[in-house]
Amino acid sequence: MKLYDKDIREPLFDFLEERYGKIRIIEEKQMGRSRADIVMVMPCAVAGIEIKSDADTYVRLKRQVRDYDRYFDRNYVVAGGSHGLHIREHVPDWWGIITAEKVGGAMDFYVMREAGDSPKTDLKLKLGILWRPELAHIQEQNGLPGYKQKSKKFVTDKIIERVPEDILNVQISQELFERDYNEIGAIIGEYKKRRGY
Repeated sequence: MKLYDKDIREPLFDFLEERYGKIRIIEEKQMGRSRADIVMVMPCAVAGIEIKSDADTYVRLKRQVRDYDRYFDRNYVVAGGSHGLHIREHVPDWWGIITAEKVGGAMDFYVMREAGDSPKTDLKLKLGILWRPELAHIQEQNGLPGYKQKSKKFVTDKIIERVPEDILNVQISQELFERDYNEIGAIIGEYKKRRGY
C-alpha cells in the first residue's frame, strides 16, 4: 500500500512523543532554501525530520540534507516502504532513519538507525530560528545588554560570544517549548514598544 505524507504525519507525532518523552513539534519550518517537514524540540537539542513518503523522490534531498545539517543538532528521515531499502545511500551516517509502513490498518514505525550529532550545525543559524523577543529573553537571562538598535545578526553573534554552547542549547529549546503562535502579534508588538521602535 502506497503511503503519503498525510498517512505518516499524525501517527508519527504519537510515535515520537512515546519514544523521546518531552518534545514539541513545529511543522513546516523554513530553513535556508529548504523547508523542514518537522522540527522536534527536545530539552537540550533541536532535531529536523524529513518525511519521504512513497510518493516522494530524492530529487531535492541532497540540498535538504545540507540545510537540515546546518540548522539542527540532529536529523532524521522518515521513509515510506518504497524507500526503506535505499534510504541509507541518500543521507549521511549521522542521520537517523525511521521506516514507516502500514501493518494491520495501523501505522508502524521502526528506528533503523538512531541519529548522531550533526558535525555541521551552525549555532548562528539555529539561533536564527528564534524570534527577536525570544532572543531578548535569552539576553536577559544571561545578563547581556539589550542592543536595542542592533540587527538580529549582531545580537546572535553577541549571544554566541558570551553564552556557553551547552547552556545556550537548553535556552533555545526552552524558548521554542514556550513559543505561542496565537500570541505572536501581541508579543512582538510589546517587544517593539519596550525597545522604542
